Amino acid sequence: MPVSVFIFLLVQLIYISYIDIQSRKIANAWSIGNIFLFIVLLFFFPNSYNLSVQTFLFPLGIFCAGFLLFILKIMGGGDSKYLASLFLIIPVEIQEQAFISLAVVTVIVGLSVFITNILKNWDFIVKAFKEGNLFQIKRIFGKKFAFAPVILVSWIFLGWKIKELIYF
Repeated sequence: MPVSVFIFLLVQLIYISYIDIQSRKIANAWSIGNIFLFIVLLFFFPNSYNLSVQTFLFPLGIFCAGFLLFILKIMGGGDSKYLASLFLIIPVEIQEQAFISLAVVTVIVGLSVFITNILKNWDFIVKAFKEGNLFQIKRIFGKKFAFAPVILVSWIFLGWKIKELIYF
């Protein structure tokens, strides 16, 4: 992976993480921009980027899974579209590693948020169970968190794992 692309995406993810924390929304312009960047990268780095079925497997899979998670109100629409477009920019050779890094960080953050919610609301949860009011419990766990910072952490983790594959 070209170091310029890695650093560009790192800076982009820092900025998008800030926006996502502030507004809980990722504008479609970022996804469109990433698609445009992919087209540009096809010409500048033909050894790393090409138009093949493998190039689109992870982006399409993430888009479809993201749509399902959006319907279930687990993930925001902007998050899933942005993530799918981000995977277009990740060379095919490291898409699987990027996906694994994302999955690991998502599980760690998700479990942390889940456990924190339990600990912060323990008395409320016990009371709701005693009263049989499961709707109240759902309100505690039904909150979305900003996903762009999770993507950022997974990107840093990926960079550490593939540092020998990043070239100038």
